[in-house]
Amino acid sequence: MQKAYEKIQLQVEGMTCANCALGITRLLEQKGMDDVYVNFATGEVHFANAGDKQLPELVNGIESLGYKVVDEQQSATQKKSALTSTEKKLIATLPFTLLLLLAMVPGLSFLHQPLIQLLLCLPVYLIGFFHFGKSALGSIKSGIMNMDVLIFTGSTAAFGYSVFGFVNQLGMDYQFFETAATIITLVLLGNVIEHRSVKQTTTAIAALKQLQPLTAKRVHFDLLSGGDHIDEIPATQLVKNDVILINTGDSIPADGIVVFGTAYVDESMLSGESAPVYKQKNDIVSGGTINTTGILKCKITAPPGQTTLDAIIELVKQAQTQKPPVQRLADKISAIFVPVVLILALLTFLISYFGFHIVLQDAFLRSIAVLVIACPCAMGLATPTAIMVGLGRSARNGILIKGATTAEQFAKTAIIVFDKTGTITTGDFKVTNFTAFESNTELVSGIIYALEKHSSHPIAVSLIRHFTPNANVQLKNITEQKGVGMFGEDEQGNKYQLISGTAINNVFDIILLRNEDLMAGFNIRDEIKDEAEAAIQYFKSKGIKTVLLSGDNSTKVNEVGGKLSFDIVRSNQQPGEKLVFIEDLKKEGLVTMVGDGINDSPALEKADVGISMSNASQIAINSAQIILLNGKLNKLVTAHQLSEQTLRTIKQNLFWAFFYNVIAIPFAAVGLLNPMIAALSMAFSDVFVIGNSILLKTKKLR
Repeated sequence: MQKAYEKIQLQVEGMTCANCALGITRLLEQKGMDDVYVNFATGEVHFANAGDKQLPELVNGIESLGYKVVDEQQSATQKKSALTSTEKKLIATLPFTLLLLLAMVPGLSFLHQPLIQLLLCLPVYLIGFFHFGKSALGSIKSGIMNMDVLIFTGSTAAFGYSVFGFVNQLGMDYQFFETAATIITLVLLGNVIEHRSVKQTTTAIAALKQLQPLTAKRVHFDLLSGGDHIDEIPATQLVKNDVILINTGDSIPADGIVVFGTAYVDESMLSGESAPVYKQKNDIVSGGTINTTGILKCKITAPPGQTTLDAIIELVKQAQTQKPPVQRLADKISAIFVPVVLILALLTFLISYFGFHIVLQDAFLRSIAVLVIACPCAMGLATPTAIMVGLGRSARNGILIKGATTAEQFAKTAIIVFDKTGTITTGDFKVTNFTAFESNTELVSGIIYALEKHSSHPIAVSLIRHFTPNANVQLKNITEQKGVGMFGEDEQGNKYQLISGTAINNVFDIILLRNEDLMAGFNIRDEIKDEAEAAIQYFKSKGIKTVLLSGDNSTKVNEVGGKLSFDIVRSNQQPGEKLVFIEDLKKEGLVTMVGDGINDSPALEKADVGISMSNASQIAINSAQIILLNGKLNKLVTAHQLSEQTLRTIKQNLFWAFFYNVIAIPFAAVGLLNPMIAALSMAFSDVFVIGNSILLKTKKLR
């Protein structure tokens, strides 16, 4: 259990179906909680707006419904233990149930004796009574009856009917002890298989957490020896500005900047890019990546708990809690499912016995079969399991998708809009035709550097690499106007502008002005990304309209647009004009905007889906609904394919869940399924849905 902050996360045990989750959701919402999300498959409960004093009351409320709130350490210990509580109950009931079923074998007729049947069934029923009964009673109190109500009602009806026959010595026609025991045992078996299967859908977050090393080698200067001293400490003790040593094969424990050494670092766990990245002094390293070759000393910029990897883990967790619109129908049906099934079971008995004059025993068994074959669990599992696998697979590929709604909208997008600089092109600009007027080159270089170091635009990043600082240049009041340029002034009051040169001087792409006088000008050259053409052709093959939207001049934009065969090309677009253009496009269908995640943030937010091409940084993570950590367009294609496949899997799961109940309940009602077969079918319907979701881990994308 986490301490009560703005956001609360609890681990709750005992939920067995979607209606359990709906019951807890209703309780928390009635208590005034916001952003409530309950995942019965993983036991996670998230909500906001709880104060310190209110949290104990909420915990008591959840436990009054028949569930148990455990803290993280207790939950982790139980997960590591050999057997769960449900598994222990299954093992306890299995021998008695098997003996009851052996009564059907010729030569073991002594097992038919009513007293032996009662004694064998009693321990199984008592386990089922307390296991399912507590949850059933709690769900009734919550106002949303769960799956355990059906199991408890069916098994109790079979057991009670059999006890009535035993007490009154009514003979074999009234003995259904094996039915009661088999229902309980098979449902427990289904729960065990379901929970074990669900674990396979939640491996993405666990795999990301395992990237975080437990220890770190902290370096400090030893006054006595006059050299560096290295202490191996728990990684959690690292603080900002600590210096750490990272040897070959070490996992980097936190975000930092290289202060000494060179190495190749494997960043595939964050970016999905398999080739190691060369790191040298002043380069940034991320926690969770691995030093494959070399020795580095790094200064910590973000300690464990605040790293890029931590942000990614939190993002994946939050994304998996989001329900897409396609799940809403399933939730509405689940909320009324159990009462409807109870009514259908009663009608089955009344119509069979009084309407068709079917013998009492058969009418009774039909109604029990209806109770135990109905399965709202499959509907509840259909979406979360697919989301956990799909978004987890995306994260392993360096693609962060912020929720199921985003995945659904991207899969259905009709128009995809690309920024040019840093998105379609590399963003690694080369300076050409540099000319300085009336000033020396060193001064101009220093002014350009002083202005551009305050911008994160890809052009600015490239210019900082090209130009050098000048100690004699001191600028103040530096501002950036998106889509225009950089502005500042010196101590003497001279005003400087570094802006596009197209409107003033057709010779240069960029010009530097001092008090409106031309100081310098130069051109920049940018290359189209190698994978850009294949990516554009992929979206065109899907029938998605492709648009190039850029603030650059028409000559350059039209050249790129023509080479890549964009459907629509727009140049010289200021940020406000981009917003209007995207708003108009949205009238034609869902619009996806792909940009650098920093300068295109207004356009990214205006689109239905915003995609950032930036590398892994906190600003990039906050700027869009989808983040491609390595900035490559082939990952954009993968993101769309995974979104499509995840949505397809959700629809397949929901179809099966609805189809199963629509077909299975009538079969049980007309006597084509006995209660034991019905219980087995119900248990494995969940497994089918989970199994289909797990296939998403390795399913070939197309």
